[in-house]
Amino acid sequence: EVQLQASGGGLVQVGGSLRLSCTASGFTSDDYAIGWFRQAPGKAREAVSCISLSDGETYTTGSVQGRFFVSSGNTKNTLLLQMNNLRPEDTAVYYCAVVYVSSGSCYSRPADFIYWGRGTLVTVSS
Repeated sequence: EVQLQASGGGLVQVGGSLRLSCTASGFTSDDYAIGWFRQAPGKAREAVSCISLSDGETYTTGSVQGRFFVSSGNTKNTLLLQMNNLRPEDTAVYYCAVVYVSSGSCYSRPADFIYWGRGTLVTVSS
């Protein structure tokens, strides 16, 4: 059974840092990409960052470049998102999701990602 487990959200002040972790289990190969998405109240879900386990390709959206850094964890199926210099507009529920490279990539739309974990709430207070 495929599962995605996200953790690490919380309440932080402006300028603070958090590290999110997403662990994927139940996959029998590395032919997929793991992405981070976020959804703020009243807004559409947007892509934040992603790593392809298939070829190492990474993606980070422009609004967080230089502040958010994606990497693999100690195990290959773990995705970390280090979030620094957090701003109130970063407040959202953050989700990790998986797309198989046979049908998508880190640049695919959220709708193309077929497995989703439960979100973890990040709140940045001013």
